[in-house]
Amino acid sequence: MRAVGVNEHGGPEALEVVELPDPEAGPGQILVRVHAATVNPTDTYGRNGARAEHQKKDPPPYVSGMDVAGVVEAIGPDVDTELSVGDHVMAIVLPDGSHGGYSEKLALPAGSVVAVPEGTTDVEASTLPMNGLTARLALDLLGLEPGETVAVTGAAGAFGGYAVQLAKADGLRVIADASEDDESLVGDLGADVVVRRGDDVAHRIAEHAPDGVDAIIDGSVQNDALFAAVKDGGGFATVRGFRGEAPRDIEVHQVWVHTYLEEREKLDTLRRQVEEGAITLRVADTFAPEDAAESHRRLEAGGVRGRLVIEF
Repeated sequence: MRAVGVNEHGGPEALEVVELPDPEAGPGQILVRVHAATVNPTDTYGRNGARAEHQKKDPPPYVSGMDVAGVVEAIGPDVDTELSVGDHVMAIVLPDGSHGGYSEKLALPAGSVVAVPEGTTDVEASTLPMNGLTARLALDLLGLEPGETVAVTGAAGAFGGYAVQLAKADGLRVIADASEDDESLVGDLGADVVVRRGDDVAHRIAEHAPDGVDAIIDGSVQNDALFAAVKDGGGFATVRGFRGEAPRDIEVHQVWVHTYLEEREKLDTLRRQVEEGAITLRVADTFAPEDAAESHRRLEAGGVRGRLVIEF
């Protein structure tokens, strides 16, 4: 099968189409013929060597990609599922060596695979699993009650956008940041208040929550620069890890989506929320595997709204 990976770490040009053995569905696994693999910021770390220490136990090529959509090709033994061969599905993927989303075929744990939302294409559905589950995990860790206020930074991005929409679905009041160009987008996602993004965003958030917000979901990775907007004893969810001391008994939650790798019911709930209109799927552009390098260049240049997708 074809996959997109790197034999040597480097810039986007390091990505190449490689040939790998076809996987088979083992016990508890579903074999997916991948039609679409989403390109996420985390994928660049597997390409550029930032995670080389974790990869060195495996020989190259190293294949990135954390969410896919396609068709069930086979179901292994000992799988409890309502899915059938030929069903269109989406899945979250944990890259490991040459096992990653940028592949024509993947054998995945059955708990990582659910049907695509009705009325969506595989390209659209592929943008949901990783970012959607990350946003769901952040909110679950914060444990907010309906009517409480959460601030979301990086709200125009894929993760931030899902965090806004899921927070609204949970009955929360949402303050979100945006550039001038993205204000209408973030407002359309459902934010109750949209403030201008930037270095002083904590002050602008606090203007709409004088006693501090109950929690912040930090999609823009500003970390301690945002604590001033959080109430004493409030919550703070970070997606890139935080080291240090939080002031005023603020509780920092490290959001690592791999802990939701086989949370099938949560992923299936996201599917239903798309069908109900609570979640919006946004695709920015698609690329052939041979053009994967350009997808990484576009991503790293910034300003992409929606997700870039590799089509197999």
